[in-house]
Amino acid sequence: MDAFTKLTGVAAPMPMANVDTDKIIPARFLKTIKRTGLGVHLFDTLRYDAEGKERPEFVLNQGPYRKAEILIAHENFGCGSSREHAPWALLDFGIRCVIAPDFADIFHNNVFKNGILPIRLSREICDQLMEDAKQGDNARITIDLAEQVVVRPNGEKIPFEIDPFRKHLLLNGLDDIGQTLQHAPSIDSYESKQKAEKSWMPGISL
Repeated sequence: MDAFTKLTGVAAPMPMANVDTDKIIPARFLKTIKRTGLGVHLFDTLRYDAEGKERPEFVLNQGPYRKAEILIAHENFGCGSSREHAPWALLDFGIRCVIAPDFADIFHNNVFKNGILPIRLSREICDQLMEDAKQGDNARITIDLAEQVVVRPNGEKIPFEIDPFRKHLLLNGLDDIGQTLQHAPSIDSYESKQKAEKSWMPGISL
């Protein structure tokens, strides 16, 4: 998993509440277990019409937002089913941070595990950031995880809260497997000791 330290990029404004995981990635695209290739289907029913043509009014089909790395939305983002394909699709598109007043619990946990930073800010501040984002390439937003601030284009710093352990994992690019591998020396030592002391047990060999 790529580490998240500081991100400066284009933010896409999505003034929608209750964006569920089926909107993020429709169920028909859940047949794959690969984490790549889902970005093209991110918000599929919002991005494309019934013939597969882009809807020009949707934000990710417009100018600089095609390469957005930050998404700003309204309340209850990521509600609905618990599909992990939702963060996979966001990440494959290029989104590394989602800012909203609040998130569905399971989605909130899943994005952390995939290297995406969810930031909870008030509705009022989210609306201010959306106004900044409407300026496109002329108004990039910075997310500084170490300092725990969102920096607006005018230089104003907006603090945000994050669990210290999750912050540590993101800063160091550690997913569940990465966390386990941090203890590899202790695991190897334990296994060597078990083999030496209990070589008589089935399945243990020197």
